[in-house]
Amino acid sequence: MAGDIEAASPALCRLYLGIELRKLRKAKGLVGQEVADLTAWSPAKITRFETGDKPVEPMDVRVLCQLYDADAEATSRLEGYAFVTKTKRDWWQSSQYRPVMRPGFNAFIGLEAIASELHEYQSEFVPGLLQTEEYVRELLAPMYQGLPEDEIRHRTAVRLTRQEILTRKDHPLKLAVIVNEAVLRRVVGDSELMKSQLAHMVEVAQLPNVTLQVVPFSAGSHPCMGGPFIVLQFPDPVIKPMIYLENLITTAATSKADDVEKCEVAFRDLAAVALGHDESLSMIEKVSKEL
Repeated sequence: MAGDIEAASPALCRLYLGIELRKLRKAKGLVGQEVADLTAWSPAKITRFETGDKPVEPMDVRVLCQLYDADAEATSRLEGYAFVTKTKRDWWQSSQYRPVMRPGFNAFIGLEAIASELHEYQSEFVPGLLQTEEYVRELLAPMYQGLPEDEIRHRTAVRLTRQEILTRKDHPLKLAVIVNEAVLRRVVGDSELMKSQLAHMVEVAQLPNVTLQVVPFSAGSHPCMGGPFIVLQFPDPVIKPMIYLENLITTAATSKADDVEKCEVAFRDLAAVALGHDESLSMIEKVSKEL
């Protein structure tokens, strides 16, 4: 892991810790159930260690390192990762945000925060990294009727705070977004709200690290008609690219090579038939004038 462990984000440390513990377990020739039997822990606990879902006790890491015959250097490094996960918190793990986030989305924000590049196709609504506060609240309203105002405000704040990765000082996220024309024409709220949202999309798309394309209705059938998805890429080759899927019922992230490749190929093919960046911005401005 590049850089000082103590300066790393908890999300990154959880991910590295999970990757290395899984490698050590496999090198030892053990499956999760065998580790659970040898440690008197539950199989679910072993899984949590390797998926990086939650903070990890340094003492638990030491137990696993002894079981896996890890050398002193590896043991010290992994304990360092665990120490960061226990003593530091990423912003989305604060007491005000954690209760309002689904576990799958919580994990996704952790991945998004450490990604170097993100490719997203969206067919129904403006992608989260491009949404305005008013647009977010309109989207949440029908899904969270009856929720206390504080909870709705916190859910909105989570979505808006995420957007800081586009303008952070060190290594801002490189974002490539492709949206269906329907995203532009589906009026969320009223026409004034939607005009403001479209103007915001154009404004964010001016950032040098952001590319925005539109798939016009005239393109007909296209490579991503199976639905929206996100592909995440990371600066360290140790962390394999991942895809993230979300729907009304569940969320899922996977680094399965075949699935990632299918999405990456589909995204490239879609980019080839979509309008170019400048043409897309012109179309967004045209749609806004028609509202």
